[in-house]
Amino acid sequence: MALSKTRKLALAGVLGASSLLLAGCGVNPPDNAFFRALRFGWPKGITPEATQMGNFWVWVWVAAWIIGIVMWGLLIFAVVNFSAKRAEKKGKGEFPRQTGYNVPLELVLTTIPILIVMVLFFFTVQTQGTVTAQDKDPKVKVDVTGFQWNWKFGYGEVDASLNGGTTYQGVDREAQDKAEGSQFESTTRGEEGESVGPIHGRAKDDYSYLNFDKIETLGSTEEVPVLVLPSNTPIEFNLASADVIHSFWVPEFLFKRDVFPHPEANQSERRFQISSIDQEGAFVGRCAEMCGTYHAMMNFEVRVVSPEKFTSYIQYREQHPKAPNSEALESIGEKGFATSTKPFVPGREMTRDGNNSVDRNQAA
Repeated sequence: MALSKTRKLALAGVLGASSLLLAGCGVNPPDNAFFRALRFGWPKGITPEATQMGNFWVWVWVAAWIIGIVMWGLLIFAVVNFSAKRAEKKGKGEFPRQTGYNVPLELVLTTIPILIVMVLFFFTVQTQGTVTAQDKDPKVKVDVTGFQWNWKFGYGEVDASLNGGTTYQGVDREAQDKAEGSQFESTTRGEEGESVGPIHGRAKDDYSYLNFDKIETLGSTEEVPVLVLPSNTPIEFNLASADVIHSFWVPEFLFKRDVFPHPEANQSERRFQISSIDQEGAFVGRCAEMCGTYHAMMNFEVRVVSPEKFTSYIQYREQHPKAPNSEALESIGEKGFATSTKPFVPGREMTRDGNNSVDRNQAA
């Protein structure tokens, strides 16, 4: 009877400790070597969403280790104290007292795992809801286009507070109209007049779903594209692919999202938002979806600057539409080219339309 109470108390202690730890999932863990080790390689996040994910990740590991240590302890205790030799020395039978059909104990052993899973589920949903919420009132809207094997970034909208008092609407109407017309130019028609094509009935070269802006940064084989963003500002990313599936990933965001062609037709959510970026500097971005031969070379850089510098950057690019992105960066005192990653030069060329690539060796 005493043993049964001991087990119950131990299991209740596991539940209580785990619940308290998981209840602190939104609290920053202590900044020491032990808790840094529990990140298991996760970088320190630079957005509120990333911080919350990182905290949840660490506290779950803390709870898991405590549960594991207690269970391992109980297992070792049972192996050592209830062996046949010990029982023989004490003049007891070969088998210890059986606890099968002990209803209170079985209820405890069933209830505790259910409660642990419920607590985990609650905080998982809470964290996921924060990360995927689209109610953060973005002041900058960025259009991201992935293509084999690089990136194009454009500014769809910039709030008046970051553009000298006037809201910047960045849509390149001429290019956008041309893209929207592409769905009709080469779409064949069936006997009853319906669209017939390989992609949801549409033509392969239908780019009506892509976004084209007046201020854009296009990556090439020789130059890693640098996406300039303001710190302490809500931002929205609008993603689409010009060919195959890619994935937009900035490790310090602790978040990635797949970049689909025809995202709406593929039932893919193309937008995500962040509340702010809390640290200025240069951060490497990558494609996290195997997308073909040069997938590993599909890097970009996020350059986070102060809101004041970002305002000057946007105004410079508006006033100098033909100036390269490097020149605009240098005008605000930033390095003109990527500093977090370098371009690969594998003997290939990128076409400037962002749709195809040409192997220089094959072309020769």
